[in-house]
Amino acid sequence: MGYLQPSFEGSERPRVKREARNADFRRVSTAATTIPAPTAQSHVPAELDPAVQGLIAEEREKHSRRLRGRTLSSAVVWTVGFFAVAGALAAFVPARQTASAATIVALVVAYALASRIEFEVRTGYAMATQIILVPILFLAPLTWAPLIVCAASALSRAFDIVRGRILADRLLLAPVYSWHTFGPVAVLLVAGDRPPSVDHWPVYVAALVAQFGVDFAASGGRDWIARGVPPWTQLPFMGLAFVVDAALAPIGLLAALVAVETPSAIVAVLPLLALLKLFANERQVRIDHALELSHAYRGTALLLGDVVEADDAYTGSHSRDVVDLVLDVSDRLGLNAADRRDAEFAALLHDVGKIRIPGEIINKPAALTPEERAVIETHTVEGERLLAQVGGILGNVGRIVRSCHEDWDGTGYPDGLAAEDIPLVARIVRCCDAFSAMTSDRPYRKGRSAAEAIAELQRCSGTDFDSRVVDALAASVAAAG
Repeated sequence: MGYLQPSFEGSERPRVKREARNADFRRVSTAATTIPAPTAQSHVPAELDPAVQGLIAEEREKHSRRLRGRTLSSAVVWTVGFFAVAGALAAFVPARQTASAATIVALVVAYALASRIEFEVRTGYAMATQIILVPILFLAPLTWAPLIVCAASALSRAFDIVRGRILADRLLLAPVYSWHTFGPVAVLLVAGDRPPSVDHWPVYVAALVAQFGVDFAASGGRDWIARGVPPWTQLPFMGLAFVVDAALAPIGLLAALVAVETPSAIVAVLPLLALLKLFANERQVRIDHALELSHAYRGTALLLGDVVEADDAYTGSHSRDVVDLVLDVSDRLGLNAADRRDAEFAALLHDVGKIRIPGEIINKPAALTPEERAVIETHTVEGERLLAQVGGILGNVGRIVRSCHEDWDGTGYPDGLAAEDIPLVARIVRCCDAFSAMTSDRPYRKGRSAAEAIAELQRCSGTDFDSRVVDALAASVAAAG
């Protein structure tokens, strides 16, 4: 970086000198640039998205916490309300269908088994219960359906409590998560509580929509009271579970059409439930492995950061300072969670290639010669090479590291990228790296003040740096005082 050298203490930018050293670099380091310039990112599993990771971790962690405060009080209110409505429905509204105790028990057990087939979808789980819920609506007294679903949900949770997977107070959530049953029950009662028939499909579509509506209102309303999360913000995540229910509902209807004449035929869905359980377990394992891999990537990044610091104390401490600046600027520019993670790793590892540069050049207490400058400028390619060997997320970060010394006007290195062709994360790291370097003491000069460094960045805005990034960094520095 020309503005880091003592010769850049004047008011004019040494464009000729910078162009000359770029030419020297391209002649000296051709052999070091065999890794192609960055193109499309390699595939990274969706489960590694930091936003998804956070949601999954939060949902899993909730199972280890006791219900308390507003969460407990809202659960109590929803539970009392459920039994009030379900009890009144069963006691005062006549039902067409009757069922033996054995049928009721079989439906409870079947629903409990289905509720144990859990597909993790972001903030919660999609269960295979729709396959059994639909037969419950037609094989058992319709007005008993909410209580049957609640009993089955309680049975499933009791099994998890015995196994130590969840705390005993989670049993209180069985009626809370049975509210959705009121939707289809209400529609079917209004339609006349008739035996199942394919001809009545519009009624069943309305019943399914009512189920989703009640589920959204009940679950979303409880979370709004308990955690202050507005229901409409949960709709994109709940919608994934609704899609699963909508896909399984026709299968449940087919089972009901057969079992209404021969209740024992309901066992025909058990092989399908077993198959879904297998798929759910495989997804669970895949998510577990993805989370473990993500933690491994972070650990590897931190380890490499320690290696850089051990090799060169200035470079290591400088990289840690750049991380804080980069994250703040990333937030100001509205980067999503995945890009923010890449920005953090790139800030930490943007100088990792310097471990391949001779120490006498890295620590030279004077301005570098053009030849030495050409050698040190190979560190971006060396950094990409090192991270490419790790692969995955860090392989993608390596492509960003390669571009962390590209200039907005195309005069940077190693590929001469310009403007929007330079990855945004690399532009952010480039600017924050420059600020940190200018404000740090080096063997051959004292560091500048923050105000002087910002002024220098603004002077080079639109040539060396992206002006949006410079403005965001200036705002960050001003806010820090």
